[in-house]
Amino acid sequence: MENLLSVPPPAVLLATADEFLLDDLLRLAAAAEIAPRVENDLLGLRRNWQTAVLVVVGQDLVEPLARTQPARRPGVVVAGVDPGDADAYRHALAIGAEGVFALPAEEAALGDKLADALDGGVRTAVTLAVVGGCGGAGATTLAAALAVTGSRRGLRCLLIDGDPLGGGIDLVLGTEADEGSRWPALLNAAGRVSASALRSALPLANGLAVLSWDRSNVTALPPEAMRSVLSAAQRSSDLVVVDLPRRPDPAAEEAFVRATSTLVVVPRDVRSCAAAARLVAPLREVAHDLRVVAREPGLNGLSALDVADHLSLPLAAKLGFERDLPSLLDEGYFDPRPRSALGRAAGEVLDLFGLYGLLAA
Repeated sequence: MENLLSVPPPAVLLATADEFLLDDLLRLAAAAEIAPRVENDLLGLRRNWQTAVLVVVGQDLVEPLARTQPARRPGVVVAGVDPGDADAYRHALAIGAEGVFALPAEEAALGDKLADALDGGVRTAVTLAVVGGCGGAGATTLAAALAVTGSRRGLRCLLIDGDPLGGGIDLVLGTEADEGSRWPALLNAAGRVSASALRSALPLANGLAVLSWDRSNVTALPPEAMRSVLSAAQRSSDLVVVDLPRRPDPAAEEAFVRATSTLVVVPRDVRSCAAAARLVAPLREVAHDLRVVAREPGLNGLSALDVADHLSLPLAAKLGFERDLPSLLDEGYFDPRPRSALGRAAGEVLDLFGLYGLLAA
């Protein structure tokens, strides 16, 4: 006989004795591909109060539930409320509800809440966009190092190659032959993409999920696809790193707008600073938190603070010169150790955003 204790609790609990409201809630759950648990009385609701990721309390049960003074918990909403019913809103506040959804007017918002529960709740991923201040600045390498370092710290990371005309970030990681979905398979993504389905479809580089390009002739990315995929990545990750092109197209702009911070990688020489200055001006229109990573050139150049001052940007990190890095990348060997110049820079950036992780380097 099946061990009932081994059956995981449902992601969503629907609690209402109102058959018409229940029909609406079940329809929304079906659209989100959720099989909820249903309770139609106060006893069943209280018995399962702590088990689900999301509890949807019908308007008919919110007042009797409030009288019981239930233990406060996250992930509780009230549905079916008449906007003119002030008592229902007062009772929702009493049970610690995070939201009140008047149906049918707010069906779409409640549907998103249900889908969030399927993804295991909403995460707030730190999202770092990385762009080169000039050609050959090393932005792709830094993006890969950030994601690899985050993954080694025990963070749930996803690395996205947002440059269809780049060489492919999977070549840096040596995963170009690995099985899994690439951007061309996701070009038609629009609306809400399942976070769990996205992560499970992507190739992994030692546990790091990577979305890159294949070797097809696809050279454009619809902004709707970037919006949907990036939103799914943010819901299922602690850290999302996006490598973006220097000439922002509509898809890249979606990423810049949604990023926690944008890192501009600039070699420490006058010509690179001049090129970066031309890039930074339009980036200010779409990226709200711009920072510079100053990369040491092969020969002596400007100081890191000189670069930051010239661009009027805060300095996120200094990236030292690694003579053997290009040849190692050509051989498919990428290993940004914590004490290497690349590993130190990546670690400094993650520390800056509080991403110390479970296994801080």
